[in-house]
Amino acid sequence: MTENQPIYVERFENDLVLLAEPMDWLESAAFALLVPAGCNYESPDALGLANLTCEMVQRGCGPRDSRQFISDLELLGADASASVSNAHTSFGGAVPAESLEGALSIYADVVRRPHLPEDQLEDARLGCLQEIHALEDDLPQRVFEQLRQLRYGDPFGRSTCGQRPSVQRIGLAAIQEFVTQMYRPNGAILSVAGKLDWPRLRQHVARLFADWQPRRLPALVETPAETACRHVPVDSSQTHIGIGFPSVPYSHPDYFQARGAVGVLSDGTSSRLFTQVREVRGLAYAVYAACHSLRDRGSVFCYAGTVNERAQETLEVLIAEFQNLARGIQPDELLRLKAKLKSGLVMQQESSSSRSGSIAADWYHLGRIYSLDELGRIIDQVTCTSINRYLAEHPPSDFVLVTLGPQALEMPLGVSPAHPG
Repeated sequence: MTENQPIYVERFENDLVLLAEPMDWLESAAFALLVPAGCNYESPDALGLANLTCEMVQRGCGPRDSRQFISDLELLGADASASVSNAHTSFGGAVPAESLEGALSIYADVVRRPHLPEDQLEDARLGCLQEIHALEDDLPQRVFEQLRQLRYGDPFGRSTCGQRPSVQRIGLAAIQEFVTQMYRPNGAILSVAGKLDWPRLRQHVARLFADWQPRRLPALVETPAETACRHVPVDSSQTHIGIGFPSVPYSHPDYFQARGAVGVLSDGTSSRLFTQVREVRGLAYAVYAACHSLRDRGSVFCYAGTVNERAQETLEVLIAEFQNLARGIQPDELLRLKAKLKSGLVMQQESSSSRSGSIAADWYHLGRIYSLDELGRIIDQVTCTSINRYLAEHPPSDFVLVTLGPQALEMPLGVSPAHPG
């Protein structure tokens, strides 16, 4: 990608934002359509409604029944997907470039003219209940679900799958109302990357979406978590440990300093956590940490899986590594991290799907888009001095702790958990 590679932005009168980045060296195009219908907007007695609605809107739309919907996507060669986050319900896919307009036409029907067939509600419900069951069996993922709840409270820490009792009782009327109220153009983002003709794309999207009527987005009421430590009893020979602490969000000027610090901690087999916790001490079979960002707040989340007999020791070593990180990083650590991050940017240049997702996320979090060249310059400008300054000002603290296993663990002496609320 060159410095002059354009990134196009069009905001329609109904507030739908269209983003496009040509990647003319590809023969494919990818899109991501984000509507502001995430699980944050569910009522407390209907947790899982956004996910169930996402299932239902894909069971026939516009002139297509459920079978024709799938067949038409297959005929276009679309590799399609859908998901729910706290803020959005997202639909996306990669297609041969000549199939882009056809795919966008189908998904305009998905979000604007879904059938919501009552005779398929129970099948959709079963699929959502299976997702909840799969999450219950995936203990590391359960750790992260619990960490988000402790760090962000309600609604921002909700599970996107919802809860089994509420999913079992949600009726068709609630789904219809959720589509009417939450599937809206204001706050929606459509991003496209790959081989495309911008004037033609803009005109096609205008035909599909320009007359979509906006609706007011409801206000959210926050409820902080009541505790900073949570143990989930599980009859297992292993203990799963999750630790979280505050960080800056993606929109913060210091985000890339925070990302660099966490990268030294966890990116790759030369990182501190992998080396000290797994290789040197042999405490954990899996250990890693990552930045997590909402629009206006962020966290670092860490996971370790270990045997029960060494679980308390593992927790203490993890906390010690966080405290050591606050003392600063070394040049050789930063050099390895930069090489890994730049490799990721090169890979983005080869993937229209990755890029369409990235520019949509940039717009949501920043209200602008980082070009790949700009990201490369930002990485180049990160130094040990800048990261160490950030760490001195934002040392890891105010921890939340989640454990899944036969016994609860205790925070090391002198380490105080976050204050609830």
